[in-house]
Amino acid sequence: MQVQLEEQHSAVQEYVTFSVADQVFCLRINQIREIRRWSPVTILPHAPHYVLGVMNLRGAVIPIYDLASRLGLARSDASERDVVIVVNLDGNLLGLLAEAVSEIISINPEEIQDTPSVDSRDTMEFIQGIISKNEQMIRIVNLNAVGFPDKDEV
Repeated sequence: MQVQLEEQHSAVQEYVTFSVADQVFCLRINQIREIRRWSPVTILPHAPHYVLGVMNLRGAVIPIYDLASRLGLARSDASERDVVIVVNLDGNLLGLLAEAVSEIISINPEEIQDTPSVDSRDTMEFIQGIISKNEQMIRIVNLNAVGFPDKDEV
């Protein structure tokens, strides 16, 4: 009995939920380096539409993505009420603009449902799965898809 409980406990993963374009998404907590308040960015000429610019993070210049735009939702108008979720993607820091960070949730893998096939390669690529919790549908963002665009998109 003790071994089974330990196995269940070790399988539980923690996710940080946040809102983008009034929708709820999440990332695994170990993908997030920090969460900081929005501050103006330096715009880069000819950057893709979803790149808001770059920000100085303790001496490191990091790109800031408009996550709503990157996910195919309406482009965000960044404001001082927004947050930047700093993630580490294969050793590179990247900031994701979000409206707010909500909570940390603990999820068993069995609670994650497959992303429904909706005849869109992008949906299947950007959303790793869906968690139904407290009458909310929380989408798990595939950080690799967000951070590494297809050459056709750029």
